[in-house]
Amino acid sequence: MNRGIAIALMILLRSVSFSQNSDIDLLKKINGSYTPIGGRVMLVCTHSVNPVCLGVPTGIFITGMIKKDKELLLNGLEIGSASFFTGLLTAGLKWGFNRERPFVTYPNDITKYTSAGSPSFPSGHTSMAFSTATSLSMLYPKWYVIVPAYTYACAVGYSRMYLGVHYPSDVLTGALLGAGTAIGTHYLFRYLKKRYKTKKQVTFI
Repeated sequence: MNRGIAIALMILLRSVSFSQNSDIDLLKKINGSYTPIGGRVMLVCTHSVNPVCLGVPTGIFITGMIKKDKELLLNGLEIGSASFFTGLLTAGLKWGFNRERPFVTYPNDITKYTSAGSPSFPSGHTSMAFSTATSLSMLYPKWYVIVPAYTYACAVGYSRMYLGVHYPSDVLTGALLGAGTAIGTHYLFRYLKKRYKTKKQVTFI
């Protein structure tokens, strides 16, 4: 029994070690391909996250107020709520895992090209970008919304690795977290909308 546990632990440790090696090896390739022009493009992607993720729901909400369109109002509120929940979960995981940034752990291999303060895991920029992209795609399921939204979110995730501030695993987890939170928020709002309509119909009758 003890021997079996020891073997299982050895396999687990080797798997984790392999995963970590793959993580940093891929990051080295991405970060090592840096060029001044590419760096400027990636900085634009990275620095656009807060304005975009705040501006999209705010713009939709204000448009709903101006047009007195309840659907737009709720859509803006849903996207904003998804971003809020994503931010909370991301912050909790960051400080829970407290993973050092790659340029701190591997100063001779990874070059930092932008500022980064909080712990590394998961990527907050990526989680916010994917949260917004997923919310938009579920509320407006058209190819001309989905394709640009996810192209932008993927560019943000790539920029975090290119600029040397996140591991690939940080970015992947951030993408899954943001998308998952947006999906959960969407179904929560759909349930609340359905419940509100049912209650309104009963009151009317």
